[in-house]
Amino acid sequence: MADTSPPERKRDKGKKPRGKKSKPRPPAKDSRPSGDRQEAEQAMPKAWRRPPHKQFRQAYAAIDLGTNNCRLLIARPSGENFVVIDAFSRVVRLGEGIAQTNRLSDIAMDRAVGALKICAEKLRRRNVHLARSVATEACRRADNGAEFIQRVKDETGIVLDVISAQEEARLAVLGCHILLEDGLGPAMIFDIGGGSTELVLIEPGGPVPRILDWQSVPWGVVSLTETVGEELPGADARAERYARMRQLVADSFADFAKRVAPARAPDLRLLGTSGTVTTLASLHLDLPQYDRKAVDGLIVPSDSMRDISQRLSTMSPRERRKLPCIGNERADLVVGGCAILETILDIWPAPRLGVADRGIREGILRSLITSDTEGVEAQAALHKLKRGKA
Repeated sequence: MADTSPPERKRDKGKKPRGKKSKPRPPAKDSRPSGDRQEAEQAMPKAWRRPPHKQFRQAYAAIDLGTNNCRLLIARPSGENFVVIDAFSRVVRLGEGIAQTNRLSDIAMDRAVGALKICAEKLRRRNVHLARSVATEACRRADNGAEFIQRVKDETGIVLDVISAQEEARLAVLGCHILLEDGLGPAMIFDIGGGSTELVLIEPGGPVPRILDWQSVPWGVVSLTETVGEELPGADARAERYARMRQLVADSFADFAKRVAPARAPDLRLLGTSGTVTTLASLHLDLPQYDRKAVDGLIVPSDSMRDISQRLSTMSPRERRKLPCIGNERADLVVGGCAILETILDIWPAPRLGVADRGIREGILRSLITSDTEGVEAQAALHKLKRGKA
């Protein structure tokens, strides 16, 4: 996998240091320290921390368990950026059926736990110093979400932090805003997930953009697809189904659309992070298979994304499955993503759309590395001050 920051493109091969072989270590856990250390680190996010030791201060990890995907990134700091040394992604469809039952199914939980066991093994092998694992809409919504979180802890050692929609939006912005086009005035960043979609109006500038307004709606590619119901054959039936999807999303964003309308300027900028936008960008480029290097940071004409969305909405599932970069995993969900994307383009009609294959995981990593560095520097300054007084 390529690095998450443009200046850094080399992969660390993860070679083991020479010396005596160490004993196998238990899976890395995300539990916070207790006692005095907990008080000293109360400003840090919920995260697992390995005991301080110079050889463990290299790798940081972020796990994002969404409604549709389970994703992991492990990285090492490199100047102001970081270099990815390991990654993992798997479609688990944790939120499958939740629109009808409000519960996570046993099969979906089994899939997610299986993926998280792989993540736990990678954390152990990479000697991760600091990690944060988050869960989003499916676990926020499910009646048995807390039971699932406990099961994950028991079986994998990973402590999932069920974050709010606001925190989800903040992390997505932090992870991808550097790909935003230069320009004047506010810009819009969006994240189409499996169970929800976040729209964030920002004022770019500085290392962290200022959030002016934001909105999260409970429509993602899984929740919208399941709520609208099964796809029926025939062009008219598909068109009607797509229109209903568009209307549901538009109604949910109606108040937000009115609030942000005055912020529209001639220099409209829009950046999206999601499987929907990366898939459509791949179709725009006519790629034979997905290529992150070709897609991440791409600027696409919005009209092209609309054309692709409308074309996909009229295809049968079988026709969509034959398209490169869609296949079986996305054939039934991509139409919901298209409906959400077109609605966003109605709300913020930018002429071009920026595409980001990065988001929450990268936002977590930047938060962890920044907070950890600041903590180390503060401890060093305090130690120096105490020595001066001695």
